[in-house]
Amino acid sequence: MKALAIIEPILRNRQRFFAEIRDGDGLGNKIGAMVLSSLVCLMLYGAILGSSHSVLQALSSAAKLPILFLFTLLICSPTLYFTQVLFGSNQSILQTLTLILTAITVTAVLLASFAPISLFFLVASSNYQFFKLLNVAVFGITGSLGVRFLAEGVRIVSSSEGREGSRRRMMRLWMLLYAAVGSQLAWTLRPFLGAPSLTFELFRSLGGNFYANVFASLGEIFGFWTVR
Repeated sequence: MKALAIIEPILRNRQRFFAEIRDGDGLGNKIGAMVLSSLVCLMLYGAILGSSHSVLQALSSAAKLPILFLFTLLICSPTLYFTQVLFGSNQSILQTLTLILTAITVTAVLLASFAPISLFFLVASSNYQFFKLLNVAVFGITGSLGVRFLAEGVRIVSSSEGREGSRRRMMRLWMLLYAAVGSQLAWTLRPFLGAPSLTFELFRSLGGNFYANVFASLGEIFGFWTVR
C-alpha cells in the first residue's frame, strides 16, 4: 500500500514530481515504488485478459504483462538516454530510467482503471476478435497517455538545457520506437488472451506480426473473412 501511494503524486502533482526527478530527489525510492505499483496494476489487467480463456492463461498473462513492459523499458531506455546526451542533456541514466518508469506507471494505473470495462465486455460478449481489438484499443489509449507524461517529464527535467526543438523531435521519434518495440514484443510473448478454439499455450510460434494480426481481426469483425 505504501508503494501504491506514489500514484497520487504522479497524477495530481506531476510538475513537482518531475521537478524532484530533475533535482535527483529520492530516485531510488521512486523507482522501487513505481516498479511495485506497476506490477500490481499490470498483473491485475493481465489476469483479466487471460481469464477469457482459462485459469492457466490468466496466471500466464498476469506474469507476462509486467515482463512485456519491463523488457520494453530495458530495450528502449538506452536509446532515450544517449540521444538526450547527444542533444546536450545532463541527465543521468537513473533520471532517464525514472522518467520512463513514470510513463509505465501511468500506463499501468490507467490499464487498471479500464479493468472493469474489459471485464464487463468479457462477460457480456462472446466474440473473441472484438474482445481482442477492444484491448488493443485500451493499450493504445493508455500507452499514448503514458508517453505524453514522459514527454512532459523530459521537458521539465531538461528545461534549462536548451535545444528544445531538437529534443521535441527526438522524443517523437523515440515514442514511435517505443510503440514499435512494445507491440512487436507483445506479439513475441503472446498469447495473452488465448484463442477459444486452441488449448492453453505458454508461448506461440513467431509467424506473422502484430499489425497483420490486428488487420485480420478487423476483417473478421466487419465480415470480410474468418480468422483461424
